[in-house]
Amino acid sequence: MMMILSFDKFLHSVRRASRKTAWTLCVALLGGFALSGCTTNSVVANAAKAAFEDRLAEEQIVDAKIKTSMLKNNVELDKMLALDLSIDVWKTRVMLTGVISDPAQRDKVVAMARQDKRISKLYDDIQIVTADAQNERREWREKAEDGADAVAEAADDFWIETKISAQLIAAEGVSSVNYRWRCVMNTVYIIGEAQTTKEFNTVISTIKSIEGVKAVRNYIQVRGS
Repeated sequence: MMMILSFDKFLHSVRRASRKTAWTLCVALLGGFALSGCTTNSVVANAAKAAFEDRLAEEQIVDAKIKTSMLKNNVELDKMLALDLSIDVWKTRVMLTGVISDPAQRDKVVAMARQDKRISKLYDDIQIVTADAQNERREWREKAEDGADAVAEAADDFWIETKISAQLIAAEGVSSVNYRWRCVMNTVYIIGEAQTTKEFNTVISTIKSIEGVKAVRNYIQVRGS
């Protein structure tokens, strides 16, 4: 019943979007829900945001399929990779972040991603850590995904991600729906598209101003540049 009610709310939230965009969001919702382990409400919320992104419906469909395929490959290799790694796709460019303790496993993940001809650019930012650090981060991530109240009790990385979300939403002249960001060991990785150089500078300066951020690696494209 919860799935049906949430889906109805989702359709209502995108009633002003084109039919193609609505279909795109349905694809992202169903594919992501099946593989990522996210709650129904969080998947619906993310899908609803897509209606306001500066991506064509066709681009959203391709990106959703790329992410779903990569998730499937990773889970088949090791189901725990769903906790270890994050996959963010923007207009066929892929940002791969997270931690792995086994270098050979990391190489397999990257090799599988490079076989996908739909990917125009792969940014490999997977970090090699100890097995203890990997297990600790899994616990942090599970706690952070329990809800907003639990984020503060998790690692700094997940608290930083929450702060970025709040500040970019509030930042003047920034369309936060056009960006995806991750924090790994206090380094922030961000991909997306800025409409202007001014917006790009605002995004970067906002992230750098957040307490705990040690470095920023950006894969943001500025439209027209």
